[in-house]
Amino acid sequence: MKKCTAVALFDPPDWIVALFASEHRLETRHLLCELGEDHDDDHAAMLWEEGGRPGSAVWARWAGKNMRLASLGWCTALTPKEEACGLFDDHPSAHAWDVTDPTLEALKRELAKGLPEYDEGHER
Repeated sequence: MKKCTAVALFDPPDWIVALFASEHRLETRHLLCELGEDHDDDHAAMLWEEGGRPGSAVWARWAGKNMRLASLGWCTALTPKEEACGLFDDHPSAHAWDVTDPTLEALKRELAKGLPEYDEGHER
């Protein structure tokens, strides 16, 4: 399944910047949704892992111009090789290993053309 193409401008208000200044450098930037294109809930992008709360991360969730920050636990699903999903618990689309980013895949193909020794298992 292809990755959702939603993009949002993360422009944190001054009070949010001040609240997290000692731990995170928050600045205006664009966020790309990390979910599969079939999701029917808010878009989502991880901002940072929470060191104080192991097993969770802070995610930006948005629909239209409405954005909120949410502390969400990690999805507990694992591949047969015990690789973690990388999305939040109860995410509304496929697991991360089933979501492909067409832009990233095209870039990998181009790199493989120019670098004969390029191997997805041994990226530089």
